[in-house]
Amino acid sequence: MVKVIVQMYPVLRAESPEERKELRPIGRNKERFQEAMDGMPDIIHALDDMGVWGVSSIEHHFHSEGYEVGPSIGMNTGYWAGLSKRLNIGSLGYVMSVDDPIRVAEETATLDHITKGRCFVGFARGYQARWTNVLGQKLGSVATMSDKSEDDERNRKLFEEQVDLVLKAWKEEAFDYKSDLWEYPYPHDKGVEGWFMGDVTRQMGAPGEMDEDGNLRKICVVPAPYTDPHPKIFIASNASIETVEYAGERGFVPSYFSSIGRCSHYGPRYTEIANQNGFNFAPGQNQAICRWPHIGDTTEAGEQMALDWSGDIFQHFYGPLFPEWEDKAADAKDPKKLLNLMDDTGLFQYGTVSEVRDYYIDQWKQLPAEYFILISHYAQTPKQDFIDNVKIFMDEVKPALDELTDYPEIEQAAE
Repeated sequence: MVKVIVQMYPVLRAESPEERKELRPIGRNKERFQEAMDGMPDIIHALDDMGVWGVSSIEHHFHSEGYEVGPSIGMNTGYWAGLSKRLNIGSLGYVMSVDDPIRVAEETATLDHITKGRCFVGFARGYQARWTNVLGQKLGSVATMSDKSEDDERNRKLFEEQVDLVLKAWKEEAFDYKSDLWEYPYPHDKGVEGWFMGDVTRQMGAPGEMDEDGNLRKICVVPAPYTDPHPKIFIASNASIETVEYAGERGFVPSYFSSIGRCSHYGPRYTEIANQNGFNFAPGQNQAICRWPHIGDTTEAGEQMALDWSGDIFQHFYGPLFPEWEDKAADAKDPKKLLNLMDDTGLFQYGTVSEVRDYYIDQWKQLPAEYFILISHYAQTPKQDFIDNVKIFMDEVKPALDELTDYPEIEQAAE
C-alpha cells in the first residue's frame, strides 16, 4: 500500500505576481498568514478522515516573497498533532547543517509523545543560501547544491555529525561527546563544576552524569522518544547518490525531489545498500517520491490549476534552481511555455484523473515507492480545492498505485 504524505508550508496567497509585488514583503503580511492558519484545522480534519498516512511541514526561513513560510516546523507539527487522531505528523524536514541537534532531539521526542507514536522526522542538508548561511554561521555551514565542492563536503560532514547526535540523544540515557563542533557537557574535559544539584543528580539522575569529584560529566537528554528505538526518519534527496547511499546504510527513507529517471536510478542502489546493511527491503520499499499533482475535470482545467496554484512559485522560485534557467526564464512568461517547463521537470503533473493516474502508474512501474509525498501549495491553492484534490487522489489514483506496491509491512529495524 502506498502511504500518502501531504506536505504544507504554507505559501501565502496572491492573486498574481503583480499583487505579490504590491504587498511586498507579503511574507510579513499578517492577514494573509492568518488566512492560511485559519484554514488548517479543516484541512487536517479532512486528511485525517480520508485516510491520508501523514502530513508534514518543512523548515525554511526569510521567505519575504511568501513562497515557503515554514520557520517553525515544531509549532506547526505540534498544532497539527492536536487536531488529528490518525495522521502521522512530521517534517521533511529539519535542516541539520544549521540546527542544534539537542533541540531537535528534544522537540521531536516531545512530538512523538504528543502523538503517541504518530510521528516521523525528516532531515535535510540545506540549499537556500539566504537563510542557511545566516543561521549556520556559528557552525561554519553554507548552502550547497551537492556539487562536491569544499563547501559541499563540509555541509555533508556537518549534516551527518548532527544527525548522529540526534540519534545519540534519542537512544542513550546519558552521554558525553567532543568534536571540533560540539562539547557535551561544556567544558567537556573538566565537566561542569559546582552543579548546585550535584548530590541529587548523583542519586536520581542518569548513571554516570556526576563523577566522584562532584563534576557533571555527561548529559541526559529528555524525554526519550515514545517510539522504540525512535521515530521513522526521512532524508531529503534530489541530486546526490551519496545521500541515497547514506540513507540506505541506516535504513532511513530517502525522499526523492527528482524526475523518475533519477528516482529509478537511485531506487535500486538504495535497496542494494540497505539490504547489505541488514535490512530486507523489496524494490521501492522504504522510499518516497515527491510530486505536485493538479487534477481537474478536463485537461484544460488541470492545466489552469497548475498555473494558478504552482505557476508563480515555479517561475520565480523553483525554476531558477534548474540548469540553464536564464535561457528559459523568458519562456516562463508565456502560460503554455511555462506549463511545458514545469512538465519537463517531471515533478508537476496536471490533467484529468485518468491522465494523472496513468502518468503515476508508469512512474511506479519504474520505482514502486512506498511513500507518495503530495505537495500542494496551500494557501495559494484555495482550501476546498486543496481538500478536493487530495480526496480525488486518494479515491481514484492511489488504489492503482497500491496494486504496484505489494510488499509485506516491515518493522523498523533497531540500529
